[in-house]
Amino acid sequence: MIRILTDSAADLTPADATRPGVTVVPLHVLFADGETILDGVDMTGDEYYARLTTESKLPRTSQPSPDTFIQFFEEAAAAGDEVLAVLISSNLSGTFQCARLAAETCEFENVRFVDSRTASQGEAILIREALRLREEGKSLDEIADALEELKGRIRILGIVDSLKHLHKGGRLPAAVALVGGALGIKPVLSVIDGEIKLADTARGRPGAMVALFKQIDKLGGVDERYGYVLLYSDQKTITAPIHRYMHENLHLSGGRVARLGAAIGTHIGPGCAALVFVAKEAE
Repeated sequence: MIRILTDSAADLTPADATRPGVTVVPLHVLFADGETILDGVDMTGDEYYARLTTESKLPRTSQPSPDTFIQFFEEAAAAGDEVLAVLISSNLSGTFQCARLAAETCEFENVRFVDSRTASQGEAILIREALRLREEGKSLDEIADALEELKGRIRILGIVDSLKHLHKGGRLPAAVALVGGALGIKPVLSVIDGEIKLADTARGRPGAMVALFKQIDKLGGVDERYGYVLLYSDQKTITAPIHRYMHENLHLSGGRVARLGAAIGTHIGPGCAALVFVAKEAE
């Protein structure tokens, strides 16, 4: 059997997370008062974002312990299983390197690691594709190779109320945070190949939405075979303009809606609305 290993930063839905052979290892969120929670385990989304707004100091996130991964690989070895590990971008977390070191420590060799170079529903797209290919009977190497090709076409476009969370968490340079923090200016961010960048800015949220829509074609357009995901942090209704644009302007249907978990939400903050898609193949 091919086991699929991932982390909670993928923000998998309960349906995907409970598929046979899927294991989700939670990241940790550490509050200033010393309390530590497991992402996706110890708090609901509503509980987490309610607390986040009251915290005077930004919580910290940390990768899972090596022992968690070692235990997983030892169990896979005992069962004679192979492992496909699809993990949050190594640019954003030490989780990928931690898992590789764990496999080396317990000398588990029947594994292929895929550095997703993305996070949240970008990571989840890769996992859903891996599940589809596994059902088709593809081998471990065939699945991993396909994901290595696909990950380069994953795009995330998002609007946030403020860049302070990304800046304080060390995920965004100060110069970019300064530009995006101008009075009345809403930043449009992109995540491509593991890097968070300021794609555009606009005055007010309606203007930022228009700027986001323009970026879709600039980043290659939507490959309909993989659908798309509307992503939010604390307010689901905030994705409504993107939903309308995808249906009325691009004539696309079948989009998913998902929520940012605590690990990623810590660095994004409230008021996030995002679009996740796979760009079309270059002609």
